[in-house]
Amino acid sequence: MRKILVFVMTLLCPAAPSLYAAPKADLSEALLSQAPALKPEVLNYALKANASAEKQGVVKRGNVLTIVDFSLPSSQKRLWTFDLTTRHLLFHEYVAHGKNSGENRTVSFSNGQESLMSSLGVYLTDVPYIGKNGYSMRLVGLEKGYNDNVYTRAVVMHGAWYVSEDMIRTYGRLGRSYGCPAVRQEIATPLIDTIKNGSVLFAYYPQQDWLEHSQYLRS
Repeated sequence: MRKILVFVMTLLCPAAPSLYAAPKADLSEALLSQAPALKPEVLNYALKANASAEKQGVVKRGNVLTIVDFSLPSSQKRLWTFDLTTRHLLFHEYVAHGKNSGENRTVSFSNGQESLMSSLGVYLTDVPYIGKNGYSMRLVGLEKGYNDNVYTRAVVMHGAWYVSEDMIRTYGRLGRSYGCPAVRQEIATPLIDTIKNGSVLFAYYPQQDWLEHSQYLRS
């Protein structure tokens, strides 16, 4: 009789789905449906890093996530910003890399002072300010040895005239920065205002050393 009761209860009350695995899969699918050019593995790395940063208590705004895929050329839109609560794509934009990191493709990265290169890893967005490039936003690198010098290097997000489709048509690539993730001047202010003050910016490249040693990507 007890076996029959258990069987009936199983039919009426099937096991609840995982509180973690299923929603994560659903979230990835929802975001990828709006960002078909974003590689699934890059999104999964970024979601993992964001969750890890939240768990470590360093994130103030875990619902906003920005991803830069430096494995794509600068002539393609390679920056995405998502609202993870509403599961909406907020921005899909061009973004420049450092002048010593490569031409159209980003091939080298550095955490060093005066390197004029881009840096990989997990960043925290900081406060906006008005500087020589107009409305800009400071960035804090969270990964020791990979991007923790970006604040003292003054690697910031800002708008730049050389980030435009005209530049791509003329030169086959965007202009390059001193290491800053520069964006189009027209969207710098709304983008910065959306992600400022404590959200994660995830700068990706398939560099094995970083992928293996990042404290935000470890299982």
